[in-house]
Amino acid sequence: MLDSFTRHPRSVGETYGEHFSAATGFGGEMVLAGLACMVHGVLPFLFVRTGSQCVSRLHTRMSTRAAKADA
Repeated sequence: MLDSFTRHPRSVGETYGEHFSAATGFGGEMVLAGLACMVHGVLPFLFVRTGSQCVSRLHTRMSTRAAKADA
C-alpha cells in the first residue's frame, strides 16, 4: 500500500513530502489562474495576461523539475 504513495514521487527523484508540496503548489497556482481567467471572460480588461503568464511560469518550473529528475 505504501508503494502506491511513493512510486511516482520516487520515479521523479522526490520524497512523498517534496512531491506533495510541489503538486499542491502547482495546483493552487492553476486554480487561482483559472479563476482569474473566468473573471477575465466576464471583464476582459482585468487579468489580461494572468493565465498565459501562469502557464509559462508553470511550464518553466515543470521543465526544470523534469530535467533534475532525468539527471
